[in-house]
Amino acid sequence: MKKQCLECGEKIVGRIDKKFCSDACRNSFNNRVNKDSKNLIRNTNNRLRKNYRVLEELNPDQKTKTSRAKLIEKGFDFNYFTSIYTTKVGTVYYFVYDQGYLPIEGDYYALVKRES
Repeated sequence: MKKQCLECGEKIVGRIDKKFCSDACRNSFNNRVNKDSKNLIRNTNNRLRKNYRVLEELNPDQKTKTSRAKLIEKGFDFNYFTSIYTTKVGTVYYFVYDQGYLPIEGDYYALVKRES
């Protein structure tokens, strides 16, 4: 019994455990199978990248203060961050990689950069 390619159905020649007739079929099959999860990951990474750029742009001196309105105007999305840091006194910083923000009085945020 001859094995058939999982993508195109062609006869497979070669190793007994081979599943695809070519690299093109293997890539096509895996791209199709992983499409849904890849869109979610791609969209999340794009949002994180955008947030990082906004924080980096508004915080050139590694420590500053800005308004919520300015962050939103630049396209910042508060739902996407990579980590949360809570200090000993209970202050909560939200980080997008090494760029962080801390909600302070009113609608203002302290922007910080984590030291390496």
